[in-house]
Amino acid sequence: MGRFLEADAAISSFLRGNLMKKGKNVSINHGAGITIGLCLIVVALLTAVICGCQKESSGQRGQSGTPRLVVWSFNEEVGNFIDTYYKPAHPDIAVEYTTTPSDQYMSKLDPLLSANQGAPDIFVLESRFVRKYVESGAMLDLTDLYEAVKDRLIQYPVEVGSYNGRVYALSWQAAPGAMYYRRSLAEKYLGTSDPEKVQSYFSDINKALETAAFLKEQSGGRCYFVAGIIDLLPLFRAARSQPWNVNGSLTIDPVMVQLMDIAKTLHDRGLEARVSQMSEGWFAGVQGTFKDERGDAEIFSYFLPTWGLSYVLKPNGDNTAGDWAMIQGPVAYQMGGTWLGAWKNTRNPEAAREMVRYLTIDDSFLESLARNTGEFVSNTAVIDKIKNDYAESFLGGQNHYAAFATMYQNINGNLFQGTDQDIEPLFEEAINAYVNSEKTKEQALEDFRDQVANQVGL
Repeated sequence: MGRFLEADAAISSFLRGNLMKKGKNVSINHGAGITIGLCLIVVALLTAVICGCQKESSGQRGQSGTPRLVVWSFNEEVGNFIDTYYKPAHPDIAVEYTTTPSDQYMSKLDPLLSANQGAPDIFVLESRFVRKYVESGAMLDLTDLYEAVKDRLIQYPVEVGSYNGRVYALSWQAAPGAMYYRRSLAEKYLGTSDPEKVQSYFSDINKALETAAFLKEQSGGRCYFVAGIIDLLPLFRAARSQPWNVNGSLTIDPVMVQLMDIAKTLHDRGLEARVSQMSEGWFAGVQGTFKDERGDAEIFSYFLPTWGLSYVLKPNGDNTAGDWAMIQGPVAYQMGGTWLGAWKNTRNPEAAREMVRYLTIDDSFLESLARNTGEFVSNTAVIDKIKNDYAESFLGGQNHYAAFATMYQNINGNLFQGTDQDIEPLFEEAINAYVNSEKTKEQALEDFRDQVANQVGL
């Protein structure tokens, strides 16, 4: 209807502007000649308007006139899915895929969504900022896609993509976290490398602290439980009962205060290696040993999610391949992940919905993806079908897929909020200030509250 109103306004303007310029006081009742002339003008103008409308929307059509979807992302992952799986299954849909570095992605996308024009049909969202867009009101409602298959989807990714009871983003993956440990170190210091028995040493946070002290004692201070205290942040974040923002007010869950105490204990007692996450020393520990002030030292375990095996440990642990195993560890948690959503004003809503459905729900696609890449998918029907088919040589033959299939069940996706990306770096600062004795715990928490109030408005 908007286009017709625009055409009507254009016709009126044309008649007033062009005929009145010629000094003609035109009335339809003045005769057939003028009537025919007016009709010809109207037809010509309608043709021009329609052509103009088609030209304006031509960016949404492929060269052959087929629907075209514009997809934006911050990496090539979804683009590879589209090229390898989606396009062969949807030859009638043209796709324009654009990548923008993650640190520039939001600044490119936000102005278009705010102006409500020119935004991509589909955009890829990472865990760090997915909630910002889910809560924005700019995304296409996908609730019916979820409702059709809700009995076979892992719930926490759906919870992350939902707001006010509606679903706006879906994910093809789940990323439950695990505790990866070195089998040789477990055998040497704990007397066993069996995952079930090792889990008993790390069944909860207090037991993990006891075991961390035991590792230090048995190794003469050369084997550390973890590389650094920030590695444990995802565990405590997942153990909360409340999110940061409760009814517009900052809420510090008691478990986050407990994290500060445990971090201080690990640091002061020398139970963590004091190695920054993803640093040279951090990766050296994956390879076998790292250097500290006393020489060679070992890191017993790393806390990473599903993708940490394929993209972190395996590429950086060729010297230790086969010497690893994985357990749940003290807490069920998740880390990272990627979601797909669509712009609510896409001109191809059905094609956009189908792309999201195919790449996040479709059984055939997800089974192929899982079998070809080892991706841990979010579809429980696919998981149940394939979970017994794996034996990961890097993990000493352990079936990691079956293990992950038990690790997602206690993850609470409702703890995710749009303000997390602003609040959590501030809390990391508070932890570090307390651990390094720059502030008391009380002062660090007070400063944290002030920073959140000033920067986030909570």
